[in-house]
Amino acid sequence: MPESKSRKKATYTPPPAKSDGPKVNAPWFLPVMLGLMILGLIWIVVTYLTQSQYPIPEINQWNLLIGFVFIIAGFAMTTRWR
Repeated sequence: MPESKSRKKATYTPPPAKSDGPKVNAPWFLPVMLGLMILGLIWIVVTYLTQSQYPIPEINQWNLLIGFVFIIAGFAMTTRWR
């Protein structure tokens, strides 16, 4: 019975070089993240204090949703914080 050909193992290849250092966020990242959370909180407080008449009078209770969207966007940015 004929013998099968043996595979030749590839020569050692070193792993790719690592980056120079840890990645850092842009300088605008933290102010925008905190600004969104604070803006959402202020939006909700104003909505409650004015009985849904402000910040946008025509949409009434939807002002709460807008405030929560700002807060959620700020918290979503925290997942990218380094």
